[in-house]
Amino acid sequence: MSYDVSTETPEGRRRLHKVALICQAYGQRVQKSVFECILSEMDMEKLRHELGGVIDTEKDSLRIYRLREPRERYLQVMGKKLEYDLHDPVVV
Repeated sequence: MSYDVSTETPEGRRRLHKVALICQAYGQRVQKSVFECILSEMDMEKLRHELGGVIDTEKDSLRIYRLREPRERYLQVMGKKLEYDLHDPVVV
């Protein structure tokens, strides 16, 4: 998932912060505005609903890409690897 939130106004900067917090609750940040998440269908709908309530659809952009299983077959990483495995439990 990736997002681009307009930060030209204080409201935009607040939206950006809220979007980042929501995304962090569902997955791992792999770049500044890119997250990898492993979600059930129900969690995917919940995430979309939460983000839909925050973004301004006239100014912001949210992109969700679904990788087919097995994930390892369709994901190639060059350079720094993830700090933890998304399949392992994460304690926050």
